[in-house]
Amino acid sequence: MYLTQSTDLALRVLMLLGARNQRRSAADLAERLRVAPQHMAKIVQRLRGHGLVRTTRGRGGGVVLGDGVLERSVGEIVRALEGPGEAVDCERPPCPLRDGCRLRGALRTAQEAFLASLDQVRLHELVTGPPEPVLLSLALPSPAASPPPEGP
Repeated sequence: MYLTQSTDLALRVLMLLGARNQRRSAADLAERLRVAPQHMAKIVQRLRGHGLVRTTRGRGGGVVLGDGVLERSVGEIVRALEGPGEAVDCERPPCPLRDGCRLRGALRTAQEAFLASLDQVRLHELVTGPPEPVLLSLALPSPAASPPPEGP
């Protein structure tokens, strides 16, 4: 199954937020994940709409994980972000094979198996263990935000 770029980035945002479970600005997330700030704002808005993050405006505001999100399955999160769509659209344009085709059913079965395998993985499993050092390094304050080291 193919995940949209938006879903891929949304999962990365959740992982980054989960690494330290602390507030981040959308601009900081955009910088760390190397995407345009406007694109990140749309991703954060989608995540907020699904209750996966909470946002606060203004000074001291930012983005944090929603309650219990680390315990949710990746399959559940992907279903929320991708919606109920099927792998193929046999209606537009109308496929002449649709009345006798078995491809749609086979692809639906494969899609369900893909999501079922993601149901076995909780978000917290993606942010602990071996990936943790990389995520934590991304979750540290920006080098520009920290004071320069003092000289000898």
